[in-house]
Amino acid sequence: MSSPSDLPTNKRPPTDAAPHRIAAEQLLQGRRSVEIAYNGQTYRLLATKNGKLILQK
Repeated sequence: MSSPSDLPTNKRPPTDAAPHRIAAEQLLQGRRSVEIAYNGQTYRLLATKNGKLILQK
């Protein structure tokens, strides 16, 4: 079993506790929805007319 220090720098878990923040507008880029590929699954991020976000599997 490898420890985090054995991993290449770009594969190591972040050392800071603060989550990385990305603006929804940056993800959506003017669209109402985008598909997000994660761990072999596809998810859809939707922006509603009421300004809410919904993540669907």
